[in-house]
Amino acid sequence: MTKRILVAIDGSDESVNALRFAVDEWPDAETTVLHVINPADSTTGAEGGFPGAVDQWYENARQRGERLLSTAADAVDADVDTRLELGRPTATILDVAAGDVDEDDDPFDHVVLASQGRTGLSRVVLGSVAEGVVRRADVPVTVVR
Repeated sequence: MTKRILVAIDGSDESVNALRFAVDEWPDAETTVLHVINPADSTTGAEGGFPGAVDQWYENARQRGERLLSTAADAVDADVDTRLELGRPTATILDVAAGDVDEDDDPFDHVVLASQGRTGLSRVVLGSVAEGVVRRADVPVTVVR
């Protein structure tokens, strides 16, 4: 029986649909919505050349992540916990799922995330968080399309 579900979101409509699916499929489970701030994104954008640019980038990314989490939580008719982490998305999702981020973390029973449906060259170039999580997770993973 699934008791704790981790739903990873990236701000896409597909990821909100994945959260809706998880809440509908396991209504009695404790659901946590996770957004990962990817530090690799800090090297892009116009603010990259002035002092304090990284701090400003992080603050903007944190605020955006909090908005995404709030919007996703508001999209479902259920109480969900939200969580914001900094790291590489695939590795961070796996670490959070395993309970390896904080001492007080318990592992999750299931991970749910969306697939953007990329194939071919775009998947090779952009990578696939969903594929990485599916291949390396120690718990069941549901990919919602």
